[in-house]
Amino acid sequence: MNKDDKTNISFYTLIKKEFFTISTSYAILVVLIGGVIGYGFLYNFMYAPNDVTNAPVVIVDNSKTELSRRFIYKLDATPEVQVVGTGEDYIQAKDLMARNQAAAIMFIPYDFDDKIRTGRQAISVAYETTQVFLYSLYIQKAITFTVLDLNNEIRPDQLVFLPKKDVQIMASSSSPIQAVGIPLYNYTEGYGTYLIPAVLMAIFFQTLMMVTAMITGDEISTKKISYYEPLSHSFRGLAKLVFAKAFVYVLIYLVFAYFYIGLLAKIFDLPAIGDTRTIIIMLIPYLFATSFFGLTMSLFWSDADAPIPVIAFFSVGLIFLSGISYPLELMPKYWQWSHFIFPAGPGILSYVKINSMGCKLPEVRQEYLTLFCQVVIYFVTAMLVYKRNINKYKPENPEVPADNTVINDQTSVKNNDIASETVN
Repeated sequence: MNKDDKTNISFYTLIKKEFFTISTSYAILVVLIGGVIGYGFLYNFMYAPNDVTNAPVVIVDNSKTELSRRFIYKLDATPEVQVVGTGEDYIQAKDLMARNQAAAIMFIPYDFDDKIRTGRQAISVAYETTQVFLYSLYIQKAITFTVLDLNNEIRPDQLVFLPKKDVQIMASSSSPIQAVGIPLYNYTEGYGTYLIPAVLMAIFFQTLMMVTAMITGDEISTKKISYYEPLSHSFRGLAKLVFAKAFVYVLIYLVFAYFYIGLLAKIFDLPAIGDTRTIIIMLIPYLFATSFFGLTMSLFWSDADAPIPVIAFFSVGLIFLSGISYPLELMPKYWQWSHFIFPAGPGILSYVKINSMGCKLPEVRQEYLTLFCQVVIYFVTAMLVYKRNINKYKPENPEVPADNTVINDQTSVKNNDIASETVN
């Protein structure tokens, strides 16, 4: 292929070459299949007991009073906890937990009844296992509601010991209306259904960054990037090159998006109340912004392996930057600005709003416009970086200096003169 042919590399040829690069690299296929699909199942299985029920709990009751038995009875009546033993001492309870027959140990002290009857604070201790992420949360929830319910029962009996003035204040402060909370979006009130949708979008960003880093790093280390050298002489050529690469990545990840939005949501009963068409409209600029951002970051890569641990390490904070796990308005200013630098920030936030909260496109206008701004900015920076990398790593074509040409010409003239004299 001569230079003129390479200058006229078609958009279709660039797409075909990028697909060939991805399909023939085992490392990239492992990231795509193992990373995207494997992570999707892994995180869902980790939070599989999304709504914990009947967590086995052992009660070490040192009080052995009527009040402690009422507490145990009420705790066992909660849907989150099942009391599997009450007569054991602490050593026996630890043995049950070691054999995975109990998820928690509830310790009721000997002065439990005396302190409560005299209006003092009674302290009880709970030890939970960490083998299942959500056990601790739901056991603490069951204990809290049990304590509140028991407190409402014994509170009227204690009012007789208080002055009438304090009784009137307590009576006026009590609410005559019982408040009932109904979750609007996370109907299971589980941690998994709250977190997994955001994690799935973070996986998109992380794995796509890895793919672009591996491809560009390999092009630089093997100097295959010189293939695109004729395209680096014009804005049109660079734009065609960068857009063709990003177009391939977006097509591949739209297929994975169907796997996330459709199959995983059905298999693990994840929240999916948003309009699918609106989600796709949001995903397109998110994937393009991430692709251009990954190509821009090739400025810092020199091979295909070094970027992987760096990307994996820094991807942990993406959920935090998105504003899902912590309110964006309460973050320091520099973290708020970081939210608008990385495409994962507005991408994760807009996806959760649409998918889990049922928002329409106008309701995520800020995040959507941010993604489009990132598309334009990172598209330009990706072209500049590719131009820089191509010029830096293109093969050198050494030319013979002009001075040597003149010397050689003079030498040849002298040799011709000597040859002519010899003939004469």
